[in-house]
Amino acid sequence: MRPIQALFLASFLTFSCGKTDSESIFPQKQSLTESVYASGLVKAKDQYEAFTMASGPIQEIFVEEGDTVKSGTAILKVFSERESLSRENAQLSQAYADQQANQSRLRDLELAIDLAKSKMLNDSLLFVRQKNLWDKGIGSAVELEQRDLAFQNSKTSYQSSLLRYRDLKREIEFNSKSSSKNLAISKVMEGEFILKSNIDGVVFSILKEKGEMVSPQTPLAIIGSANEFLLELQVDEYDISKVEVGQLVMVSMDSFKEQVFEAKVVRIYPIMDSRSKSFTVEAVFTKSPPKLFPNLTLEANIVTSEKSEALVIPRNYLWNENSVINVDGDTIPVKVGLKNFQFAEILEGVTEQTELVQPGK
Repeated sequence: MRPIQALFLASFLTFSCGKTDSESIFPQKQSLTESVYASGLVKAKDQYEAFTMASGPIQEIFVEEGDTVKSGTAILKVFSERESLSRENAQLSQAYADQQANQSRLRDLELAIDLAKSKMLNDSLLFVRQKNLWDKGIGSAVELEQRDLAFQNSKTSYQSSLLRYRDLKREIEFNSKSSSKNLAISKVMEGEFILKSNIDGVVFSILKEKGEMVSPQTPLAIIGSANEFLLELQVDEYDISKVEVGQLVMVSMDSFKEQVFEAKVVRIYPIMDSRSKSFTVEAVFTKSPPKLFPNLTLEANIVTSEKSEALVIPRNYLWNENSVINVDGDTIPVKVGLKNFQFAEILEGVTEQTELVQPGK
């Protein structure tokens, strides 16, 4: 643990003023704060690195660093001749297969149906007349058979025209829907070559330039919230058990020398980074600096315990972390409570009247 010095300066002066390391002291009652040290970065809320699903050279960059964007705003475009040609081909196919464009084919069959129907009705009348004459003994059997055959042929032709019309209509509808789907798929595929913002925010950085080759593994931009920031803290595995949501965080940054800002813990990620042996903790400012930027470095102390009336001694007066030495040279076992970088709380073993010396002095 490494507390921010401003938190404990007053207490340190109480013990050290007018004394050297070899002089004796008396335990004193005062407020004591125990904290966990953390290092970290300032990040914009929802900050993320933007990637594209495409590979190729950057064809166009539509925004500049610092620009405000809406969700869905195009950031840049990766060139792909194959996808462009595929979309154009899909557009041509869709135009060719469009239902409206094929109405003339349907109209042609409708006219054929009307003609076949008229012929069938006419042949039907001629057949009926010939049959009536035959029933009266007029005409020959050959003439009757010819009228019957003509009627059957025209009837078959009419029914065939209806079937062709239904088949053509179904084919046109299928081709129109299929080509529209193919065009939509082609546009989606081509859209993968356009990087768009996932949020309303600010483009903090464009990581590549026009003409550079990129791939799906290449980060292209950093985007985040325009006005909301959070602290991403790294806490050692030995201290993480003391950290809880809602705890006070005292923050110092090189960008704001001699100033301490307040924040509170809002999230604890429940998995340890095996490489750094640390946990990620998120906090938000309750008293923030006037201006913030992503990736500013910081140091923080997460306040885990506080006591307003604790009996304390400087930590360098502890012997083996569980004993003290009085002015007569006797070793006295003590029970230690809260500790920070400078002081330790003594729960049992000594009182305010016990005069102590520093071990080894």
